[in-house]
Amino acid sequence: MNISSTDFIDYDRYPIATSNPKRDAVLADVRRSLKDQGCAVLKGFLTPEGVAEAVAEADSAAHHGHRSFSRTNAYFTTDDPTLPADDPRRQFFERSNAFIPADNFATGGILRTIFDSKGFDEFIRECLDEPADRFFRYADPLADVIVNAAEAGNGFPWHFDTNNFTVTLALQNAERGGAFEYAPMIRSREDENFAEVSKVLNGTSDKVVSLELEPGDLQLFKGRYSLHRVAPLAGDTPRYVAIFSYVDAPGMVGSVERTRQLYGRTLPIHHEREGHRADALID
Repeated sequence: MNISSTDFIDYDRYPIATSNPKRDAVLADVRRSLKDQGCAVLKGFLTPEGVAEAVAEADSAAHHGHRSFSRTNAYFTTDDPTLPADDPRRQFFERSNAFIPADNFATGGILRTIFDSKGFDEFIRECLDEPADRFFRYADPLADVIVNAAEAGNGFPWHFDTNNFTVTLALQNAERGGAFEYAPMIRSREDENFAEVSKVLNGTSDKVVSLELEPGDLQLFKGRYSLHRVAPLAGDTPRYVAIFSYVDAPGMVGSVERTRQLYGRTLPIHHEREGHRADALID
């Protein structure tokens, strides 16, 4: 069956592929939210039909998800006993989650149809107000289009993203829990800001924002610099969130260690490009 993004994206509300005043207004609102709040949410970006189709695709691929249970820090690095005991790099939390890798979502399926839809990349770039020479699709064949699948008891503790620009599409909520919590822009390319990270981890930060997303909502978030987590879930319904990833340099892929943690396997490209990043941040 041939499907089109026009069946699933609410183009009347979000005319992403056409230059017009309505699109300009959406861009202005998104940029203001990113500047003031650290993220932006486009409510109802996906139609109800699109949500249903995407949930069906996630359900069909869910058995390919890599479920992992471990203790991890915010940087996905191993413990370093040479650091002080209260250093955030030595603060480890239980992580239980599942990611369905990108190679389970074929061209022609709804998630890649959305990702490949006319104007989508350019609209996201303009929303983020990034120059064209610093905006690229993530080149990781396991991680450019993925679904995070979380069940009762699961949660994803405080962490930073590997990618500068993460775009998420809420598909299905759990019955209870699963709020998205984040501390906007608390580190930069030049400064890890360990002091403020420690406050978030120990619950004393006043910078944490809690956000409730509904199925069909598109969220733009700069997770490379904003510490964030998903609160634990409850109930029988899994939480599905699709993730479309962008970075600021061409050819970037995940590190070997982090890819193995998240997806349970690596590909030759991860080993070939290990350490090839556009910044010097520790993860």
